[in-house]
Amino acid sequence: MSLAASGRDAEIAASAAIDKRPTSIESKASWVVAGTVLGIMSLSFGAPLIAVVGLQPIAGALGGERSVPALAYSLAWLGTALGGFAMGRAADRFGARWTVMFGALMVGAGLVVSTLGGAIALYVGHGLLIGLIGIAGINAPLYVYVSRWFDRRRGTALALISSGQYVAGVVWPAIFERGIAGLGWQQTMIFFAVLVVAIVVPVAGLILRAPPETAHLGPIARGPVAGKPVLGLNANLVLGLLSAAGFACCVPMAIPQAHLVAFCGDLGIPPVRGALMLSLLLGSAFVSRQVWGLISDRIGGLKTILAASACQAAAMAAFLATQDEVGLFIVSAAFGFGFSGLISAYVLAIRDLFPAAEAGSRIPTFFVFSGSGMAAGGWIAGVIYDRVGFYAPAFATGLAFNLLNLAIVGYLVARQRQYRHRML
Repeated sequence: MSLAASGRDAEIAASAAIDKRPTSIESKASWVVAGTVLGIMSLSFGAPLIAVVGLQPIAGALGGERSVPALAYSLAWLGTALGGFAMGRAADRFGARWTVMFGALMVGAGLVVSTLGGAIALYVGHGLLIGLIGIAGINAPLYVYVSRWFDRRRGTALALISSGQYVAGVVWPAIFERGIAGLGWQQTMIFFAVLVVAIVVPVAGLILRAPPETAHLGPIARGPVAGKPVLGLNANLVLGLLSAAGFACCVPMAIPQAHLVAFCGDLGIPPVRGALMLSLLLGSAFVSRQVWGLISDRIGGLKTILAASACQAAAMAAFLATQDEVGLFIVSAAFGFGFSGLISAYVLAIRDLFPAAEAGSRIPTFFVFSGSGMAAGGWIAGVIYDRVGFYAPAFATGLAFNLLNLAIVGYLVARQRQYRHRML
């Protein structure tokens, strides 16, 4: 056999080997990881909800102003946002397993510190411990971590794990309301601190192993290439626009979640029904988020953000026009349906638009802004209420931010359409 023929045979063999390379990193283990992360998120995000459900008794114990527990809830979100970037880098270096275990310990410590008395203890416990070094070590690192276990059904997986916040909202408010009524808000916080540490730390240590490698996959599976423009624009500019949009959509997202129970109390609706309404809102978000995940796998992250934001804006406007109990239950369910599609779609858009190697910095950067929006929304609504004595101006402010979000995302969707048309 000639050397030329031998060389051609080698090329054919190499080509066949390339064709047989795995085209997906997904496996049964991917879904085991996603299910475990859902459980971890469901426990972790229960911690700030105690301040929401107990807003009135906590305010009464600390001077009467609702902006105090509302600010504690907001600081937990702000801390989660600001700490996410550093914790994302730490997860890249040491592994998500260790940041999650550390974060769970800090969430437990933050709940205990919050019971020590006074507004300062509440702020330190929520803002520093629960937020900055607690949930921050869990939230952003786990989004990046799970996104590296999936490529074909990444949107569905991200929607599943991001539902942890809403599972928490379904399960915990009614339990917290009974606990606060029977034991007080301090004892409820302490018991929940023990529960978080006892479950999350060992589960994270056992399940959260290193994600699969993508180096052996083809270029399509590996995703976008570093250094290239995004939608024909500077990559950092696109991330900046997405981050601004995330802030603008999370301000209205936070207002009903932080103030719905108190809003119902002002209307004469008993706290137990207000807590049930919050559970319905977040339960609707959990169920519909799975629908949004399937949609996002078909139409992409940006278009999903636009559609979900429009639904959230419509429900936010409905809160301004509804004050009877039955109507508020309906509007709460509609609001949960709308906002549930947003955060996971942002993460999917970032993973689709930017290289996988940049996920550890770009996703936490986005969470700085989205978490800041959640913090701002809950706090601003409390401040506005303390000034005017009712919630309508706060909900109107949230609607204005939502319209800003629609304008930014609408521009990016139009840019994506133009860029793809140009590439054809």
